[in-house]
Order: sequence, then C-alpha cells, then structure tokens
Amino acid sequence: MKLAWIVFLKELVDALRDRRTLLVVMLSSVAMGPLILVAMSFLIAGIEERAESRELYAVGMEHAPTLRNYLERQTYVIKSPPADYERSLLTKAFGDPVIVVPPRFEADLAQGIAPLVEIVSASGNNRAQGSIGRVARLLQSFGQEQALLRLAWRGVAPSLLQPLQIEERDLADPRARAAQLTSSMLPFFVLMAVLYGALNAALDTTAGERERGSLEPLLMNPASRAALVLGKWGAVASLGMLIALLSSFSFLPAQWLLRSETLAAMFQFGWREASLFVALLLPLAAMLSALLMAVAIRCKSFKEAQANNTVVILAVSLLPLVTLFNQEGEKAWHLWVPALAQITLMARVLKGELISGADLLPPLLVAAIGTALCVVFVARQLRGAAVR
Repeated sequence: MKLAWIVFLKELVDALRDRRTLLVVMLSSVAMGPLILVAMSFLIAGIEERAESRELYAVGMEHAPTLRNYLERQTYVIKSPPADYERSLLTKAFGDPVIVVPPRFEADLAQGIAPLVEIVSASGNNRAQGSIGRVARLLQSFGQEQALLRLAWRGVAPSLLQPLQIEERDLADPRARAAQLTSSMLPFFVLMAVLYGALNAALDTTAGERERGSLEPLLMNPASRAALVLGKWGAVASLGMLIALLSSFSFLPAQWLLRSETLAAMFQFGWREASLFVALLLPLAAMLSALLMAVAIRCKSFKEAQANNTVVILAVSLLPLVTLFNQEGEKAWHLWVPALAQITLMARVLKGELISGADLLPPLLVAAIGTALCVVFVARQLRGAAVR
C-alpha cells in the first residue's frame, strides 16, 4: 500500500499539472447542470410572463362585439397580429396563437348557429403551442356562457346541464411535479460530468504513457503490478469523485439564479439532496474510472483509446433513456444496472422520496464488483506490456 500511495501521488500530480485541460473539464462539467437549470427557469418564467400579460391576438374581432365584450370582462387586452402572422408563426418570429373570427359571427350567433372560430398556430413553434390551450379554454368558456344565457332566457335552470361535480385531486407531491422537468435532465448531466471528468486522466495514465514510451520504464521498478494499478486507478477515481462532489453541490448556489418563482418554490435542492447525489455517484465514479482504464490499457495510442472508450460513453449516455421509454414505472432490475441505477435513485431524491439502505445496496455492490474486475484486468494486462 505504501508503493501504491506513492504511485497515486505521482499520477495525481501529473493529472493536475495540465491545468488548462483540467480547468476546462471542471468548468464545463460543473457548470453544465446549473446552466441547464437556470435556462429552464428562464423558459418557465417566459411562459408565466406571457400568461400573466393577458394579451390576445385576433383578426376580425370587429365582427364579434359579443366576444370582445366577454374577453375584455376577463381583463384580456386584444391586439392585432402582424400582417404576415402566418409566415411569422412558421419562422418562429411571432410566438402567440391568433384568433380568426368569421364575418358572420354575430349573425350566426343570433340565429343559434355555432360560428367557426379558428385558432391559428404552428406545431413547430413551441411558444405559440404553449398558449393554445389557454386560448381554447377561453373560447370554450365564452361558449358555455352563451349556452347558459340561452337556457336562462327560456326558463331552464343551468344546473340541469351539470348533473355531476368533478374535482381533480393531484396525489403527487409538489416536488414530484417539479421533478418532471428536472429528474430526467439534471441527473444525466451530473452523470456525464463524472464520466468526462475521469476520461482524460484514465486515457493519459494508460494509453498515454504507452504512447510516450514511459510505461515500460515504469514497469521496470520493483513495485508490484497491483501497487501500480491501484495507484493509477486511485488518482483517476479521485478526479472523477471530485467532479461528482463539485457538480452535485453546484446546484445549491444555482438556485439563487432561478428566475421562475414557481420552479424555485418547487425545486428544493438542499444539503441532504446534494449529499445523497454524492453518495450515489462516488461508487459509480470509481467503477467508471476502472472501466475506462481497462478499455484504454489495450490500446497503443491516446487516439485509439479515445475511440474505443466512445463505446463506454455511448452506453452510459443511452442507459438513462430506459426511464424515458418505460411508462410502467421503475423495475427492480433498474437498481442492478450501473448508471441506470444512479439515474433512478437521483430522480427519487429530486422527487423528495425516501431512499432506504436496501435501495443503495444493489448499485454499491455492482460498482464494487465491477471496479475489482476492471482493476484485476488492468493488472494482468500490465504483465506483458513491457514485452509487447
């Protein structure tokens, strides 16, 4: 262990020596999650501002004074859209749906004929699509008011049209509703930050030394292969764990920058959540570091190792998609798959659900076994490295 500690310190110093690369990796990995969170808050804040502005864009509203009166009683301000609003909606230069009122609106309404009112939008325009439901509900409310007035005029009680009283009750915790936006994105970025944080160090300490010709002289030292591998792996794992620590706790100050009050109220990420994130990511960082080294040790150049480890990066990035395509909820086997287990448990943390020791045991056990296997594989590969 003394020799392994010496190798560990040497590799750690070498990894920290390239300060420019390390600074870029740390800033990109640590800042990516909070930047996504802040960007989401700006998006939600924009939607909230458009909803609170209570503005409607309509064409032909002069043909519908009854509808105008209703909309103004709902404190909405009616504005005219741009002349080329259809083109603007397609090019996303204009972000609000447009109500098109037919010329015979009042005449049809007086004769009991339902006038056709169009809501013009574009499915590729996300801003406009987000307001369609609000505009449609507003027009439906106008139609219900007209129907109730007709019934009252004929002496029919409007309550006859509502034999049932329906009230929705949402069982989800407010934090679970907020996690619908964040649980699939934030854990993914934290996971990828850990992976990329350990990637360069894992490649440099294996294939990089072989390419520079410094691996063979290192193997001529009296230190055992186990001591060399444990020292190298410890240095790489330490960098990955450092990225996991920084990226998890970076969400604490990021909440101060949230622009949306709704998201800030529902997204409660404190010291407990950050500590659980770290506890879930540390074993995975150790296993990923060993796995990256196991793939790179068989390569003769840095670029070859980088290309081969693309498979590992692709696999880790695709595994979380299981939670998106699975509409039946979590499965027991999810906790036994690396990366997928961490994504699943981090989503629980964001939802405010309790995590027991039985939930933490499967990913911890898999990470320990995977780390041991990869470290043993690297040690065996080093036995014949000097000969090759």
